[in-house]
Amino acid sequence: MGHSKTGAQEGQLKWWQLSLFGVGCTIGTGFFLGSSLAIKMAGPSILIGYMIAALGTYFVFDALSKMTAKEPLEGGFRSYAKKAYGKWAGFSSGWVYWCSEVLIMGSQMTALSIFSQFWFPKVPLWLFAAGYAILGLGIILIGVGVLNKIENILAVLKISAILMFIVLAFLAIFGVIDGDRPIQYPDETRDFFPGGFTGLWSAVLFAFYAFGGIEILGLMAKNLKNPKEAPKAGKVMLFSLMIIYALSIGLAVMMVPWDQFNTKKSPFVIALDAYHLAFVPHFFNAALIIAGFSTMTASLYGVTSVLVTLAKEGDAPASFAKEGKLKVPLPTLLITVAGITFSVLAALLMPNRIYEYITTAAGLMLLYNWVFILASSKKLLELKAKDKIKYTLGAAFIFTAVAGTLFHATSRPGFFISLAFVAIIALITLLMNIKWKKTEKQKRKSILKPWPTA
Repeated sequence: MGHSKTGAQEGQLKWWQLSLFGVGCTIGTGFFLGSSLAIKMAGPSILIGYMIAALGTYFVFDALSKMTAKEPLEGGFRSYAKKAYGKWAGFSSGWVYWCSEVLIMGSQMTALSIFSQFWFPKVPLWLFAAGYAILGLGIILIGVGVLNKIENILAVLKISAILMFIVLAFLAIFGVIDGDRPIQYPDETRDFFPGGFTGLWSAVLFAFYAFGGIEILGLMAKNLKNPKEAPKAGKVMLFSLMIIYALSIGLAVMMVPWDQFNTKKSPFVIALDAYHLAFVPHFFNAALIIAGFSTMTASLYGVTSVLVTLAKEGDAPASFAKEGKLKVPLPTLLITVAGITFSVLAALLMPNRIYEYITTAAGLMLLYNWVFILASSKKLLELKAKDKIKYTLGAAFIFTAVAGTLFHATSRPGFFISLAFVAIIALITLLMNIKWKKTEKQKRKSILKPWPTA
């Protein structure tokens, strides 16, 4: 991918900038809004879910960053899959990622449009969605340096929104600001695990959702001044996120009984509703828009750069890698725009439930790719016993999250839709494999042909 001249040329990033970029990519609508769904399923016990997800995510990033430190490859996770298991692995992992991100972007843009209608109820949703898409593409076209700077600014704004909530929550708990509702501490096991063990198990997927974005960090890690610092960047980023998530959600469930959360409003707005602070809904609406927009732009960077490397390695039409005057090859831009347009239309036209199932499926597909990352590391790195245990645990946590979706009516259809998507990609991979073998045979034949004698 063409790099801008603004500071993110190969080897210009410091490790802390990558950490901040990671926080920027990660805190999105999945946390600001998706956490409501997780709280509804598991109640206060969702805090355990967030810890499991943080640990699982850390193991995946650890494996990815160690591969990056050893050999930075442009295609990130999918180039490692290809190196470890052959052409079929790189092809399928790249396309699974592309499909899942495009679907997730559709839901992000729809969510952004709904938040924007909070201030401008008369403006149609599709107009907002188109506006955000154009803005995001504009940032990608200007280049990685600008993306990195914007992500860092947005990361600071998002963290400050969460910190402001934490301060207000403490003021409420200590009675400095008065509300209509007494503070309730979950004091019995039943209060802490209202959905039982299966409630928590089903919600782990949505906790993982809040950490999605590390594969983009892997794609950015090749821009580090010292790629060996990638694991450190990941550690700092995930530790910060875990503290931010645990504190803010822990406070929210103390301020409001868990069954009062809903998927329409951010848990932080619901928690502060009783305190009648006029600026709160506006402030958090702005935070939601910032969060959604920054994760959407990071996803855009991810899907365009993956398409370019797929094309460079013959796993997508060659024209997708043709560098023109633009930072991103035009065909890559066009197919990404087409994919997002389809996804946004699906989000706007499909009944809510069905689209919810599709985005759950897309989230699951991202996790399948994480398993690929862990599996690739076993082949490409000389792992110590400690690493082997870590990565096996990581895979176990991911499979636990995936299996948990079968126990909840909201996420069960998503599980089967994700399997259908993966099956289609697997079928295409199989057909491509036959084609690759034929090409290979013809190459060998032409090499072995005897020279014509005069």
